[in-house]
Amino acid sequence: MNQPTPAIVAQSAVRRLPRIALLLLCAAYLLPGLVGRGPWKSADITAFGYMAELARSTEGIARWFDPMLLGLRPETPALIPYWIGALAIKIAPAWINPDLAVRVAFAFLLWGTFTATWYAVYYLARTARAQPVAFAFGGEARPTDYARAIADGGLLALIACLGLAQLGHETTPALAQLFFASHLFYGVAALPYRRNGPVIALAVGTIGITLSGAPTVGLALAIGSVLYVAYERRLAAQSASEDFVDDESSGPGYTRAALFTMIGITALAAVLVFSLKLPTWKITVIGNTLLGDVRSQAKLLVWFTWPVWPLAIWTLWRWRRQLTARHVALPFWFALVPLAATWSTDYSDRSLLLALPAFATLAAFALPTFRRSASALIDWFNVLFFSGLAVLGWIYWIAMQTGVPPKPAASVARLVPGFVPEFSPIAVVLAVAATIAWCWLVRWRTGRHRAALWKTLVLPAGGTALCWMLLMTLWLPPIDYARSYVPQIRAVAERVGQPRCIAELALSRPHIAALRHHGNFNVQPLLLGTDCPWLLVSPDTIERLHTIIPFDQWRFAGTLRRPSSAADDLLLYQKITPQ
Repeated sequence: MNQPTPAIVAQSAVRRLPRIALLLLCAAYLLPGLVGRGPWKSADITAFGYMAELARSTEGIARWFDPMLLGLRPETPALIPYWIGALAIKIAPAWINPDLAVRVAFAFLLWGTFTATWYAVYYLARTARAQPVAFAFGGEARPTDYARAIADGGLLALIACLGLAQLGHETTPALAQLFFASHLFYGVAALPYRRNGPVIALAVGTIGITLSGAPTVGLALAIGSVLYVAYERRLAAQSASEDFVDDESSGPGYTRAALFTMIGITALAAVLVFSLKLPTWKITVIGNTLLGDVRSQAKLLVWFTWPVWPLAIWTLWRWRRQLTARHVALPFWFALVPLAATWSTDYSDRSLLLALPAFATLAAFALPTFRRSASALIDWFNVLFFSGLAVLGWIYWIAMQTGVPPKPAASVARLVPGFVPEFSPIAVVLAVAATIAWCWLVRWRTGRHRAALWKTLVLPAGGTALCWMLLMTLWLPPIDYARSYVPQIRAVAERVGQPRCIAELALSRPHIAALRHHGNFNVQPLLLGTDCPWLLVSPDTIERLHTIIPFDQWRFAGTLRRPSSAADDLLLYQKITPQ
């Protein structure tokens, strides 16, 4: 027998969230940061470097299956993300900066993630065991309206996740992995209700994530989904043999064709992974490493998935009698696999990114179990938290522009030494509009739609969008200055001009990509007898540098520092011209 559902929802609580409001919120989250900046350090500029190299490659199709940046293969064993970026560069008009073209393409990936997550939550909420309690005299929420309200809450929860803000706006394989993982999630969730769309999503998601740098995670998600579908079919068969129909089997279920389709897609993805010899993520938990990293990993989990992780835990507790139900078991598995990758690989935050749609789904199913006092407490916390952040953002921005108050101004100057503040009327207008919209949202939330099911997540999502908008308008120049290699590459150009080539020794991938993109330099590896007049060296080689280059042929010309980080120094050497 199925246990009773903990959801008690009236029809009045599933009123529709206006589509225009939801679309505007998504746009306010997606668009800021597209223009007015370059690729950031270090994964962003590195990924763009590989995309740009593919776009200008003349070596044929073989190079597209083996991306290179000055002879170096990418650290993330991905293909599809680099293909997407390279194609965006190729098809973009000449007047569009290549890095902007790539950011626009990856913005569509984030939009696709939002869409897939919404529909995944919607179809999970349509299942019988996810439905609210039926009232004795009617008036409970209708299934379709209830599912739509839960899906709105799931999308709001995803937008509210703090970890999505930066990684969701970079052009790295991690965002492509998120896109494909969300489509795999949607395909499994919607397969009992639809056929063509979910099957396409399953194929795109499974194959895409395995070819985007996460083959182990992708195959684990797909195999776990296959096993769960087989488990559901076995339960349905047992119920039919016992002439008993439970709540779950009374609704749409997985067919035999759906199961074999999933098995076939998973097998195809596995064949592609092994035939292309894509390496899996290396396990780094050996000996006491796990014990030493528990604190840092716990901190990452707490802030990266805030504010959805408390709601997800609450869902698992309140729905503990339905843990095997589709709307709990599937998102739990899609959260568990990335969590395992987070704790066992070097890609902690980027692995955890893949769990956010599942965390948001679990958080959404906490909404119909909340009491009014709990919702009010969450609302007041978010009002105070995000309003305080917005006030601090404005105070520090005014201090940066005017020098008053002096302490905030000194703090900004210390964080971005050498930065000259600039005033942008457009940025100020957008920031003011976002702040006014937040004030209106707070007033609206406290005055109307008290019964709306998704109301608890409106303020977290709106507050996150507000903070991102302020960062990408008022604070974009100093952030871009601090996270970009442009100041350092500009210093290189001032010292060396435009030579025919620059030799490099042990430079990192981000530096090589930045030199080629921002400086348009012809960077070449240091070879014996090179005729390049300049040499850039990583400080990591300083102790053994005398064994690599003859100092009678090269003289030290200075240290070029990235203003906000001494860890990114470059040592410049000039070739000594024989007299």
